[in-house]
Amino acid sequence: MTLIVLYIATFVLFLGLDYVGLTNIIRPVFERDIGPLLLDNFRLGPAVVFYAFYVGVLLWFVSWPAIMQDKSLLWVLGNAALIGAMGYGTYEFTSLAVMKDWTWQMTLTDFTWGTCLTAVAATGGVWVARLVG
Repeated sequence: MTLIVLYIATFVLFLGLDYVGLTNIIRPVFERDIGPLLLDNFRLGPAVVFYAFYVGVLLWFVSWPAIMQDKSLLWVLGNAALIGAMGYGTYEFTSLAVMKDWTWQMTLTDFTWGTCLTAVAATGGVWVARLVG
């Protein structure tokens, strides 16, 4: 039961926070540089696949070990930030390396957002799971 609560809490936090971040932080920066390439509305299917997989990996490497080994929330925050930096960094720095209109501002904005988002969602998910379970 704890694992289910952990997954759902982390997923909901990640999705909710990312919606706010994408609409208010990321999209304005990306619109300036690659606006014509952006869809008016995102494609739900690929987004759900990404979120479901990403949260599963986050639980595997950070959140579930924190629950099972009674790690601190600070430990969760730091390790989740590393996962976020790796995941978002891979995408952003690769895009910067191979796409002609990709900018440093886009890269650093999304990299920072993804790192913080991952850290906060994982920490919040562990906190909720401990509270409920």
